[in-house]
Amino acid sequence: MPKGEGKLIAQNKKARHDFFIEETYETGIVLQGTEIKSIRNGRVNLKDSFARVQNGEVFLHNMHVSPYEQGNRYNHEPLRTRKLLLHKREISKLIGYSKETGYSLVPLKVYLKNGYAKVLLGLGKGKKKYDKREDLKRKEAKRDIERAFRDRQKM
Repeated sequence: MPKGEGKLIAQNKKARHDFFIEETYETGIVLQGTEIKSIRNGRVNLKDSFARVQNGEVFLHNMHVSPYEQGNRYNHEPLRTRKLLLHKREISKLIGYSKETGYSLVPLKVYLKNGYAKVLLGLGKGKKKYDKREDLKRKEAKRDIERAFRDRQKM
């Protein structure tokens, strides 16, 4: 099964706009109590979230998982830091990249795969403003070409 395949729960669309994604990693996520129920209900927001390597482990910061409605006192903190599960060699590779300037670990998607919540983590290099404008021009030109081709086929 290719990376990122499963039931999509949340997606960080802004990430590909702000970063050149060079590599992706499928990671597991350590959850508490009712968090998985909230994730299955689609109550997740990846906006402004990021990952960081600390003490040889990868942690996800600022991912908002809303409290579960029927969770009563066993509910979790919505913005708590969550541990991501990766292989040791992948973590050491990420440590090497994180020491280089300009690289960030950005969560791209949260999805369910075989009943487990997974996070697609991207290793991204920040885009400059002119890079973003260039991408928008390229996307617009592609859209115009497709529109012209579609109109031509109707004739």
